Amino acid sequence: MKPKLTLYLAAPRGFCAGVDRAIKIVEMAIGKWGAPVYVRHEIVHNKFVVDALRAKGAVFVEELDECPADRPVIFSAHGVPKSVPEAAAARHMIAVDATCPLVTKVHSEAHRHSEAGLQMVMIGHAGHPETIGTMGQLPVGEVLLVETAEDVAGLVVRDEGKLAFITQTTLSVDDTAGIVAALKARFPAIIGPHKEDICYATTNRQAAVKAVAPRIDALLVIGAPNSSNSKRLVEVGRAAGCGYAQLIQRAAEIDWRALQGIGAVGVTAGASAPEVLVDEVLDAFRARFDTQVELVETAQEDIEFKVPRILREGV
Repeated sequence: MKPKLTLYLAAPRGFCAGVDRAIKIVEMAIGKWGAPVYVRHEIVHNKFVVDALRAKGAVFVEELDECPADRPVIFSAHGVPKSVPEAAAARHMIAVDATCPLVTKVHSEAHRHSEAGLQMVMIGHAGHPETIGTMGQLPVGEVLLVETAEDVAGLVVRDEGKLAFITQTTLSVDDTAGIVAALKARFPAIIGPHKEDICYATTNRQAAVKAVAPRIDALLVIGAPNSSNSKRLVEVGRAAGCGYAQLIQRAAEIDWRALQGIGAVGVTAGASAPEVLVDEVLDAFRARFDTQVELVETAQEDIEFKVPRILREGV
């Protein structure tokens, strides 16, 4: 007889509008121009998604110079430094920008503040493609990066009265609030975004994990190890009291020994993880447990972003 287990399924979870749009852009580009279509960096941070697109004819490269000039190139959902589309234009390439519109909004904020003579402080993770892309919108030295509240003390700025801050869209809401507080304490005149830079999907997925946390003994987050928003969900779960929280890419990575004797498990998925991987995890639990699934929904999402005009026009 199988042991009983309750699975609390967090909602919202999985694909956000920006990821949905980016995947659609690659599929439509292959449909319009045929294979191969080149993609600079992983279109989104999920191996399952990338492998599926590769099978359809997408070729993933790290840098633009790996792309032939006579084939279309797509820029990933995380955004790229300004120099990349400029280089593509210089080579007369067909370039399609799959940058999430909410990341583009942050780029626009950076430009607007820079034109007003303000130096930017970016709250983000060093080396993450989104951070590189956003900092690359402005000349070197115009965007200073902070990763923690402690980093704020070491900032060397041009003029304390002429500063603005922006953030990566996939950060922990709670951690970022602490960094913003440190910035405002040290630089009272610093200007923030009109509307939160952390995107609706990141915020909603973290809120759902917080709602699930008091009911569970363990949390599984389906997502990639290089996915910022997925890693933040694990951290949010732990901070909310989950003694055990694990990031997994597929059901095969579940550590069943760690779940022995547990009666309630929470399941969620990062913004680039498809629902088919959630179903795979649920099926793995059903094979081992007498499973009851309960949905914990904290918000409903109906946001949709249009694909670029170049894909909507005739060939």
